[in-house]
Amino acid sequence: MSEREPFDAILAALHEAVFDDAGWPVAAGLVDEACRVKGNLLTWGAGTSPDNHVVHLHRICYRGERWPDAERGYFEEYFTRDERVPRLRALPDSRPVHAAELFTCEERKTSAVWNEALPLAGMRDGLTVRLDGPGGSRIFWSLADPTDGDGWSTGQVRTFERLLPHLRQFVRVRHALAGADGLNAPLGALLDNTAAGAVQLDRRKRIVAANDRALDLLKGEDGLFDSDGLLHARRTADNDRLQRLLAGALPPLPAAGIGGSLVVARPNGLLPLVLHVIPLGPCENGIPTASVAALVLVVDPSARLTIDPALVAATLDLSPAQCRVAVLVAEGRSVRDIAEVIGRSENTVRWHIRRIFEKLDISRLSQLVQLVRTLADPVFRMS
Repeated sequence: MSEREPFDAILAALHEAVFDDAGWPVAAGLVDEACRVKGNLLTWGAGTSPDNHVVHLHRICYRGERWPDAERGYFEEYFTRDERVPRLRALPDSRPVHAAELFTCEERKTSAVWNEALPLAGMRDGLTVRLDGPGGSRIFWSLADPTDGDGWSTGQVRTFERLLPHLRQFVRVRHALAGADGLNAPLGALLDNTAAGAVQLDRRKRIVAANDRALDLLKGEDGLFDSDGLLHARRTADNDRLQRLLAGALPPLPAAGIGGSLVVARPNGLLPLVLHVIPLGPCENGIPTASVAALVLVVDPSARLTIDPALVAATLDLSPAQCRVAVLVAEGRSVRDIAEVIGRSENTVRWHIRRIFEKLDISRLSQLVQLVRTLADPVFRMS
């Protein structure tokens, strides 16, 4: 088997796992085989401290099997005292570090995580990386100890690093699907979805089907248009990027497609569209077994999230007045606007904001916006 074959198998499994939670253990098992490790852990979340941390996704898998007891056990027993957490948040994007680098010498003598959790999980000699996720979130991916017990080879680390952009894309697309209520739904169900545009393509990049949201954009040439059955972007530079992305997602067989994302400008000063291109299978012996070979998911960032004040208040432990201010801040209102809405002075609004900062241990409005919008995001319920 060539080096390319297991890599292509991982990409295909990631593309399938985007749509179905049950697919992640399969992809994780292929990663274990390719990197020659005992297992891996994936966490995706947001927040600045254990008190306001929100977890979208947390999966621990060994040899293709998910361990839900280990997932629960970590958060129940170790998360709040895990010395690595603030250091992981501060890591540069895409730079793998060894487990031991995340503890001081003194901590390795007394840490429950180092002395109990990591040996139990087989991760004391593991690698961990932080990736920037969608909407200001963070992705943490850890590989367990190498199976041969001889430490990490250059080839193993290189394989891990090659997978990072594809793992990030996996999370991006799941985030977009969650926002469109399209997670774990049959592929065809996206054609009935009204929250995001969906365009199905065949292997020749021709449009097979599109939902009403996508058709409205195409007919109105709102950033995108249909030319002789092919998908195009209005601006030349955007279209060049789109065609390159489609070519990568739909390469000549038997090569595996590579997904990606881009933004497409719209007329009249509207916020740009975000496009996610997702290769689809399956193929048998290099021959496609379905007419739909790729999906283009079209997301309009200007579509407003529905923010539930009760959920915000309960999750962030805010008073009703603080919650109202926090929600208005997340909707993009200025201090003056908020003062007018709640019928209080601007100084009162600023006082509420300071109290919110103290309670959540944050210091910037952008952090508050991120937290509240995270709770409004459907992926908050996707654990």
